[in-house]
Amino acid sequence: MKRIVVLGAGESGSGAAVLAKVKGFDVFVSDTSAIKDKYKELLDRYEIPWEENQHTEEQILNADEVIKSPGIPDKAPVIQKLTAQGTPIISEIEFAGRYTNATMICITGSNGKTTTTSLTYHIFQSAGLNVGLAGNIGRSLALQVAEEDHDYYVIELSSFQLDNMYNFRAHIAVLMNITPDHLDRYDYNMQNYIDSKFRITQNQTGEDAFIFWNDDPVIKQELDKHGIQARLYPFSAVKEQGSIAYVEDSEVFINQPVAFNMEQEKLALTGTHNLYNSLAAGISANLAGITNENIRKALSDFKGVEHRLEKVARVRGIEFINDSKATNVNSCWYALQSMITPIVLILGGQDKGNDYNEIAELVRNKCRGLIFLGADNSKLHAFFDRFGLPVTEVHNMKDAVDASYQMAEKGDTVLLSPCCASFDLFKSYEDRGDQFKEYVRAL
Repeated sequence: MKRIVVLGAGESGSGAAVLAKVKGFDVFVSDTSAIKDKYKELLDRYEIPWEENQHTEEQILNADEVIKSPGIPDKAPVIQKLTAQGTPIISEIEFAGRYTNATMICITGSNGKTTTTSLTYHIFQSAGLNVGLAGNIGRSLALQVAEEDHDYYVIELSSFQLDNMYNFRAHIAVLMNITPDHLDRYDYNMQNYIDSKFRITQNQTGEDAFIFWNDDPVIKQELDKHGIQARLYPFSAVKEQGSIAYVEDSEVFINQPVAFNMEQEKLALTGTHNLYNSLAAGISANLAGITNENIRKALSDFKGVEHRLEKVARVRGIEFINDSKATNVNSCWYALQSMITPIVLILGGQDKGNDYNEIAELVRNKCRGLIFLGADNSKLHAFFDRFGLPVTEVHNMKDAVDASYQMAEKGDTVLLSPCCASFDLFKSYEDRGDQFKEYVRAL
């Protein structure tokens, strides 16, 4: 019996373990951290042996194949030992793809992928299709393949997930944009990160579709290098050569494969960045054969994504917005660009090789003051202190909210848009955003 070892027992790893067990493999799960009770219960229900707070090498190095959770870097000692001995290492998505014939709609990008994925899923679900939501959001794809039977999966894919995908095929691939992110995982080499993102197009055929933002300079530069076989569906904010979807005279147009239009003001999501999200989701739905009527309805009644430009409360004339999902500089750029009032910006966390020059002009022109929230704020001080703005340094969310409230004036916006990962002070960006909302509501 083939032995599969799963490294990491979160949503991805535990789901992969269940699918492996259902398919008759000898399965073992190992996690160097404590495993959450709900995943222990799932593994125990399927009688899958597991360990936590350690990697027992003799239980791991004898694997025929390893499924690695995306959060584990290639430089981890156990991964290096597995690689040295030639053990195949794959992702949960790669493994799950072997056991389903569903149509795969896969979405990646440095920014906008969660909103686009959620919106695409909303359109498919609203149209009555048998669809699952998976990847970076939703339930584990592998677990859904093991326990359910969907006709479509809408999957958000990070670069980390793409790195260990080899034969998986996206029938509809969406690339929103590419800006510097996670460079600490890519040897601070932007090309490595770019190549990772373009892996979403590997294995596509002429029957498949590749949807991308036509104005992204990196995508334009790289497009011809990757031998893309799929049909191309570029979109842009305004009508331009090559784009099959755009806005003209306040009307949204999608010209292929079926002509579609709707008034831009009826889109539920506002702002230029959300226009791109709506266009990409609309093209995906159009390609899947969903009717124009259903697409219009779903694009107009979508409720948005938690922790992404989420309005929390207005307190004494000050608007508080939770954008905790902005874990890179470009995400923060979109948030700042969309604001029309003076801003008190809360930023900081675990730096991933950030270049803050991208937001420098917006910070100078739009921010009343800055709150640095992180275990180590030295890089933020080095870059932003010269701007002459009021700065307060804090090390927990309650102090951040209190300081921002004191700094802001009536009519201002307090924006949590950190530019950084959350793991220095918080469990996740969700934990960071939840704490922000809790303390804002307690003001």
